[in-house]
Amino acid sequence: MNDMHERAAQWAGLVSLDDELEREFELRLGECSTLAFRVAFSVLRHREDAEDVAQEAFAKAYRSFRQLRHRDRFRAWLVRMTWRLALDRRRADLRRLRREDVARPSESVAPLTEPNERSELLWQAINRLSEKLRVVIVLAAIEGYEIREVAALLELPEGTVKSRLFLARQQLKESLSWLARTR
Repeated sequence: MNDMHERAAQWAGLVSLDDELEREFELRLGECSTLAFRVAFSVLRHREDAEDVAQEAFAKAYRSFRQLRHRDRFRAWLVRMTWRLALDRRRADLRRLRREDVARPSESVAPLTEPNERSELLWQAINRLSEKLRVVIVLAAIEGYEIREVAALLELPEGTVKSRLFLARQQLKESLSWLARTR
């Protein structure tokens, strides 16, 4: 993770901020750079891709920091930005994989017994959720944040987070109900 902090600091040379703004940016980024990586990793599940997305989010945050009106909300802003960039990356990867799959002959479907296969099916179901539900389920159920923390990160009322978490779990249950019957 120190490598992540070092790379984040490298962005300072790309765009010039005032010294005071630069110090504030570095302080705020230092407080939440690992969170950006964890958010990206929760979507992409691949370390190098998550690091790339986190770095992209750092660069974008650095370029836009001067225009950020509420700097005390930097953490939530960075989480949302990282989340969107990770989703964009995942969608692009899925499109690429679909194009490659069209070129390959289809293989027979084996029974789903491997934990990795089940995990992949869960992530596919999570990816089918709306963005509002997806970000809440990943932060609360996968990343382990408490409801009040998710509410603060997303700048939402706790009741809204609870409602979205309930809806996300219901949709996942419905989406994966066939999987329980195959055991």
